[in-house]
Amino acid sequence: MIATTLIAVTMYPPPAPRPPAAPNWFRRASPGRRVAVILGSVALSFLLLCCAGTAIVGALVGDPEPTRTGTAAEQPQQPIVAAPAEPTEEAPAQEVSPVAEPSLPAAPSPTSAASSAAAAPVVQVTTVTERATIRYGQRTVKDSSLAEGKRVVRTKGVNGVKTLTYEVTTTDGVRTAKKLVKSVVTKQPVTQVVAVGTKKPQQATCDPNYSGCVPIASDVDCKPGSGNGPAYVTGPVRVIGDDIYDLDRDNDGYGCD
Repeated sequence: MIATTLIAVTMYPPPAPRPPAAPNWFRRASPGRRVAVILGSVALSFLLLCCAGTAIVGALVGDPEPTRTGTAAEQPQQPIVAAPAEPTEEAPAQEVSPVAEPSLPAAPSPTSAASSAAAAPVVQVTTVTERATIRYGQRTVKDSSLAEGKRVVRTKGVNGVKTLTYEVTTTDGVRTAKKLVKSVVTKQPVTQVVAVGTKKPQQATCDPNYSGCVPIASDVDCKPGSGNGPAYVTGPVRVIGDDIYDLDRDNDGYGCD
């Protein structure tokens, strides 16, 4: 195996090294020339791009129509109209009837305009002021100096007044709406005060059958006297009703005389 390798190395020697490649013209050029070459290439590319774009736009838009130029013979001629022949004696001239002008619509008369204006409703809004009465209230107080159930007016009640402002709408003279916009009390009412008695009535202490105070009791005798009472009266007393206590013994109309 080792001998075979040595024979192969002897028969095929290693290749000789290749000489270095010569630099191209761009590398051999100076830096200033390189810059000039680059700028020229860019300008040329831009110019080619502009020309190609212009050609494409022209193809899309199309060529403008050529302006027509020519002599008067090439232009279309107007037809020649012969003048009308003058009328002769044999053939009298035909009368040309005037062309009737189109009729315009008649303007509306002032009467119709006035009637249409009168048909429109007339709406007016006015302000109206009215006065209304405010009824007075009443208050009761108890009075022990008055008999029970008796009523006496201590303070007389007086009605008040308030002013109402309305907004009235009329259509053709007929009222169609009325709206209250303001209410002001111009006079305050006065409350009426009524006293009600609470005093209990006192029981009668004198018998109404006699003129003079004869006490009311189970029995009344004259004083001084022999009666046993329990109540006594000093005479004389006049009998004006029934002598229920038997004070008029002599029936002269007077008791205890």
